Amino acid sequence: MSTGTASTPTAAVRQRRHRLGFGIVTAAFLTTMAFTTVPTPLYGFYQRADDFPTWVVTVIFAAYAIGVLGALFLVGHISDWAGRRRMILIGITLEIVAAVLFLLWPGVAGLIVARVISGAGIGTLMATASAHLVELAEVAEPESGPARATTVATVVNTGGLALGPLVAGAVATMFPAPTITPFVVFLVLLAIAAAALMAVPETVDRTAKRPHYRPQRVSLPEGARGDFAAAATAAFAGFAVFGLFTSLAPSVLAHVMHVASPLAGGAVSFSVLAAAAASQLVLARWAMSRQLPVALGLMVVGLAALAIGALTADLLLFVASGILAGAGVGLVFRGAMLTAGALARPERRGEVLAGMFLVAYAGLVLPVLAVGVGVAFFPIPVVLLVFAITVAVLVHVATIPMIRRGGRA
Repeated sequence: MSTGTASTPTAAVRQRRHRLGFGIVTAAFLTTMAFTTVPTPLYGFYQRADDFPTWVVTVIFAAYAIGVLGALFLVGHISDWAGRRRMILIGITLEIVAAVLFLLWPGVAGLIVARVISGAGIGTLMATASAHLVELAEVAEPESGPARATTVATVVNTGGLALGPLVAGAVATMFPAPTITPFVVFLVLLAIAAAALMAVPETVDRTAKRPHYRPQRVSLPEGARGDFAAAATAAFAGFAVFGLFTSLAPSVLAHVMHVASPLAGGAVSFSVLAAAAASQLVLARWAMSRQLPVALGLMVVGLAALAIGALTADLLLFVASGILAGAGVGLVFRGAMLTAGALARPERRGEVLAGMFLVAYAGLVLPVLAVGVGVAFFPIPVVLLVFAITVAVLVHVATIPMIRRGGRA
């Protein structure tokens, strides 16, 4: 009797601390993801200041994705033994360094360096924060928490990416110094997030023996690699859509639709990523076997509308294409994350999620670089037509095995 009475308050306090930690990590994750897309509506200002062509925008954007890939490969998985909170703090610190570089070195070279560092911060933090949310939820809400935490992690990932260009576009339109004020705002928010993280419980036993360091690899149970490959390929295709709309949407608006407002460019990028977050929330209770056919249909229709909208210079169709495709990507990405989480052993959770993000962010950089090369030689509408067809085929081939797996499950 006395033992139970003594242990109950301790368990309740621990549960409250983990619930508070869950909220703090969610807010920090959201802020950091939003910061990474702040430059999207500002590229037009940089272009006019330095007079560089559209393909340079894709190089600057790709620098970010290369930073993400490098960090995911080198350190994205080590929070499994180095500690979740420590690695999240390192990631936010790198974002703070990037924000300072954006303020002090606004030339093309400075933008590339800042984007690489920003990408490295996200690569350090992303899989770690996702795993941390799941582990905090296992204590805060043992019954439903872990499943809900996976949904929160994917929604925060895409929702944060959505908020960045909208906030930056609005701030750049309403306040002076459009390439300075947005970064000052986020510099303050990132500093607050870093300070708040000190109150978050650590969920990894750092007293355990550390394994020998090695770069990222994914350890999966026997027979699970086919399912992981299908999910990773679907994430690759989905992030290609994100990459297009978060790098070239303002350029397409300016050169094809003749709309050069930074708020308009930020709003289009926001609508794509917000649709991805919204679809995950609205259909969260659906089984994967129901979600994925809807996702496939939305992406195919959206990509078709993208091609037609670009060829006809139809602004409304271009915006609608992004919303439809974005909603489909959100569901595909959630399915990929759930698949990866189901395949991972608990002690390898950070590693497997880092592997999934590694492939997804390869989808963010490689297709966009290809588009950048294409627009240097061909009209933007033609390049977007080829992009839409390629991604539609890829997502179809990758999603069908996931639908079958969802049906079996």
